[in-house]
Amino acid sequence: AKWQRCFDCGQSFHGAVHLALGWACWKTYLGRPDTDGYRCQSIGILGNGLLMSGPEELQEALPVLEVYLALCRRYWSHSEGVILSAQTNLSSCLHGLGRHDEALVLSREIYAR
Repeated sequence: AKWQRCFDCGQSFHGAVHLALGWACWKTYLGRPDTDGYRCQSIGILGNGLLMSGPEELQEALPVLEVYLALCRRYWSHSEGVILSAQTNLSSCLHGLGRHDEALVLSREIYAR
């Protein structure tokens, strides 16, 4: 939560601050193994930061969000909420990139749960 919300007021970070903290979070936990929860979560935070930074960052967000979903499916398959969130973010990214068919397939998978 420290990478996503202000300690003082509880407001979610946004814009350039959200993106900068996403990169800082990823760099903090980068050296940990794939199975480490903090490392996996840091990839998700970075992906969300890129996703929320606007259309110019969507191309960079896509591979990060794909890796995050793959890690969640591999190591945290029991955490349905985490996987649904990762799928939703990836679907949003695909939609923003104009890859509507792929986004639709993923959205159907989400709603089928």
